[in-house]
Amino acid sequence: MEEVAARPAWAKGLNERQVEAVLYVGEHGRITNREYTELAGVSYNTAHHDLSDLCKRGLMEQRGRGRGTYYVLRQAL
Repeated sequence: MEEVAARPAWAKGLNERQVEAVLYVGEHGRITNREYTELAGVSYNTAHHDLSDLCKRGLMEQRGRGRGTYYVLRQAL
């Protein structure tokens, strides 16, 4: 039986899509709402909700406005 890797402390309370987004930003430096909809296979509204939640939790920070909006990691995880 395979062992499930323990989730890092920062991932507590996040859904799998959000964990994937944080890992993606860690690798690529930033993520847009459009990239997240493609990565997670969700609607624009779901992507906006998930990314906003990550900002409220202090994991990500929103930069830019409108179509130029993107998200970056707020702190080293």
